[in-house]
Amino acid sequence: MLLGLGYLCLVLAGIGAVLPLMPTTIFLIVAAWAFGRANPQLRERLRQHPRFGATLRHWEDHGSISPRAKRAALAGMALGWLMVAVVFRNLVASGIAGACLLAVAAYILSRPSHPRAAGLRDETTAPRPR
Repeated sequence: MLLGLGYLCLVLAGIGAVLPLMPTTIFLIVAAWAFGRANPQLRERLRQHPRFGATLRHWEDHGSISPRAKRAALAGMALGWLMVAVVFRNLVASGIAGACLLAVAAYILSRPSHPRAAGLRDETTAPRPR
């Protein structure tokens, strides 16, 4: 079942790579998670992929999102909201979609932009020296 979920998410990520309003990275993250439990070799292949591997490794290892990926995500969300507003022409639908997208945008912007350098301590988990 997890293997099937991994492949499904991989297909959805591929679709998202060519369609501007469909996300890519979240499907890669879920695929890596599913493959990690069903077939670790497939997860490692995703992590080593020349185009998507670095993004996936940075997220899994450091919880970071590159500035370029942040800009792309925010631009895609803005375009998606604009399409909802134009197509539905409904203030409530536009408001709900906008509020959801603003919450996701705030989360994306709250993530670090670069992986932490090795050897630096994390202020939230490392004990403070006395």
